[in-house]
Amino acid sequence: MDNIIYFIKSVLSNEIAVNSFPLIYKGEMNHQMMRSFALMANRKMQTMDVSTAVRKKVFHIMIECLQNITKHSDDYDEPNNQIGNGLFMVGRDSNSFYVITGNLVKAQNIEPLENRIIRLNKATASDLKRMFVQQMADGELSNKGGAGLGLIDIRRKSGRHLYYHFLPYTENAYFFILAVTIPLESSPDENDD
Repeated sequence: MDNIIYFIKSVLSNEIAVNSFPLIYKGEMNHQMMRSFALMANRKMQTMDVSTAVRKKVFHIMIECLQNITKHSDDYDEPNNQIGNGLFMVGRDSNSFYVITGNLVKAQNIEPLENRIIRLNKATASDLKRMFVQQMADGELSNKGGAGLGLIDIRRKSGRHLYYHFLPYTENAYFFILAVTIPLESSPDENDD
């Protein structure tokens, strides 16, 4: 896995470094790490000419993505705590912010995850709002503590499709990459709820 992560980090870090605001981390994702990333990113965004609405979206999406790694990575150091390991990147170019995450996913979890992302990417803003409200009302906590709201909320807040890829790692696991784009300017049809 280190070779995969090295490749991703080297390619993306070069791209993001050229475009500014690089923040890259690989390792254990816990509450303390999420708080550190949030503080660093917020501090950096405050020095940029970025609207408060965009800063809030980036912050919110960052936290959701980090929580997805914490709760849903199938790679963790402490089996009792199940604090996930993963890769996290945030960057900016002239038009958008990017939040990119990566973590191991067991092979049996790929099909339902991919189907969920495809369904979210096909949904309109009103469909996403309906899905979110329905999941809030009907959703149950998974065995890992998730309520199924994270990807819906990420898709809603970004207003853009979720980009993803599964890289084979072992016979039973894949490295799941999720990339979210947050435009610097909102389009009129975006849902800011």
